[in-house]
Amino acid sequence: MDDLFHHVAEFIARHHAWAGVILGLVTLLESLVLIGAFIPATALMVMAGGLIAAGVLDPLQVIFWCVAGAVVGDAISYELGRGLGPKTLRHAAFREHRRKIARTRLFTRRYGAASIFIGRFFGPLRAFVPLVTGLLGMRRRTFQLANTVSAVVWVLVILAPGYFAAKGLAELEALSEADLITVLIATAVAVSLAGFAAWRILKARMARQEAALAMLSARVEQ
Repeated sequence: MDDLFHHVAEFIARHHAWAGVILGLVTLLESLVLIGAFIPATALMVMAGGLIAAGVLDPLQVIFWCVAGAVVGDAISYELGRGLGPKTLRHAAFREHRRKIARTRLFTRRYGAASIFIGRFFGPLRAFVPLVTGLLGMRRRTFQLANTVSAVVWVLVILAPGYFAAKGLAELEALSEADLITVLIATAVAVSLAGFAAWRILKARMARQEAALAMLSARVEQ
């Protein structure tokens, strides 16, 4: 995956005109079930955010193609689930992902269309949520609306860290060395506190999901 990231990143850096199309294709592939875990779309988009801040890439082009790729990729997974039906989950290709799929089914039943929004930002479930919503027969109009809106929000959020990091570095270059040290210390403290809080919240959420998944698995076995 690291080699793929470096090759694609190098291509984007050298061929700016193709950056939007390539990033759109990458986000499409990352949204596809099974193969999505092997595509480093998030890392490439963070990098693209930095290049946008530096004036290297056109923001509108990048945003358009990334949103389009995310929408089409999830739509393909949704239609795959809707067309093949629940029996698809018994296929050998999904055998290693049974626990993840069971968690996704529970997650999707609980949150409905909102699961599409949440799933965008939750790596382990991201590529499976559209498939499962199709398997569960979610209305196509409901799915596509949530799919499109969540794609726009997701793209902007993923591009933001690279963008603001590049802008922040540009601002830091204008500060004196003493000010730079102060800013770095303050930033490190803020990031540490935010990371600790996010970790506690995620740990509690995962514990609840694991408990619910265990109950679901027990029911299935009965």
